[in-house]
Amino acid sequence: MLTLYLARHGETEENVAQILQGHLPGCLTPKGREQADGLCLQLQKSVQEKIDVLLSSDLQRCLDTAAPVSRYLDMPIEKCRLLRERDWGSLTGAHIPELKGREFPADVESVEQMFSRAAQFLEYISREYDGKCVLAIGHGLFDRVIQACFDGCTIADIPRMGNAEIRKLVIPSDYKNGLSGIKNDVEKADN
Repeated sequence: MLTLYLARHGETEENVAQILQGHLPGCLTPKGREQADGLCLQLQKSVQEKIDVLLSSDLQRCLDTAAPVSRYLDMPIEKCRLLRERDWGSLTGAHIPELKGREFPADVESVEQMFSRAAQFLEYISREYDGKCVLAIGHGLFDRVIQACFDGCTIADIPRMGNAEIRKLVIPSDYKNGLSGIKNDVEKADN
């Protein structure tokens, strides 16, 4: 069995400005930095298990959120590209209110592609960290895709995540999602 805590990054300037961030690095606001510091208190209050592994999306807003957690837990951050937010392609950087009712161009990562990546992530951590407790700091939409993939439902069935919100999944040791040939897409972060 694997215990997975999913946490969303702290508030960014782009969140406030309603900018579609996708793979942009993102810059935490002062409130976002407070939220990142607050994750340590949330972990102290809400998480009974000892965290064994700290994973983070390799995008800067997540690494900045993970930094105080890394210091609090006294463990390194392992960067994981599989945790990246949806790739919005040519829509990256667009003002969200201007996109309502607009069809997505072909270069936007599809829902199917996101689910495939979420399945790869779940299979990877199930294989590499069985019996462990993992904290993964990622992104609101993609964290919901991971939950939907695990629960076998749609993204719409999973409530939106607030900045620096934590959710828990318990993944059985025999978890298999039918994908094979998953590469190791995790590396140690310099922090």
